[in-house]
Amino acid sequence: MAEHGYSFLLTAFSPSGKLVQIEYALAAVAGGAPSVGIKAANGVVLATEKKQKPILYDEQSVHKVEAITTYRFGNYLIYQEPIPTAQLVQRVTSMMQEYIQSGGVRPFGVSLLICDPSGAYFAWKAIAMGKNYVNGKAFLEERYNEDLELEDAIHTVILTLKESFEGQMTEDNIEVGICNEAGFRRLTPTEVKDYLAAIA
Repeated sequence: MAEHGYSFLLTAFSPSGKLVQIEYALAAVAGGAPSVGIKAANGVVLATEKKQKPILYDEQSVHKVEAITTYRFGNYLIYQEPIPTAQLVQRVTSMMQEYIQSGGVRPFGVSLLICDPSGAYFAWKAIAMGKNYVNGKAFLEERYNEDLELEDAIHTVILTLKESFEGQMTEDNIEVGICNEAGFRRLTPTEVKDYLAAIA
C-alpha cells in the first residue's frame, strides 16, 4: 500500500471502497469539453464544444461528433445488416470494462453518450457531460419533454450547451450532429450560425 493507505493498482479498492483509477477517469470526463445529447421524437441531436485549432490545421480532418462505422462494417460482412444499437453498446462497454479489470492498463478517461469510463451504460433521453455538466443537466431537466421534435431539440441542445459553455459560442467552436431516419449528418457552420442567431 502507498503511504496514504491507497494502492494505485487499477483493481485495488481504496479504504472507502472505491476504485480510485475509475474516480480519476470520471474526473477527467467531468473536466472535458461540454457535450449534450437529446433523443427527440423523430431523431437524436448531439452537440459539443470544439477547441480552436492552429491556423495551419485542416478543420475538416477531425470532428468531435461522428457516425460510428468500425463495428458496422464487420457486422455487415457477416449478417448483411447494420449492427443493432443495443449490441453495439454492449460491445463498446465490454471493451471499456476490460480496461478496469486488467493490470497494466488504465480506464478510458472518456465518456460516450452511452457509457462512462467504468463500462456502465444507461439509456438517456437527454444528457449533459463535461465541464459544468451540472448546469447543463439542470437546464435539460427543466426543458426536456418526450414530444420534442428534432428542430426544437436542436435549439434545446444549443441552449443547454450555452449553460455549460465558457466564453462566446460561435459556429467555429461548437459542432452539432443530427441523426434521424435519413441518417447522420453534421450541421454546417452556416446552419449552426443561423441557430445561434435564433436563440440570441
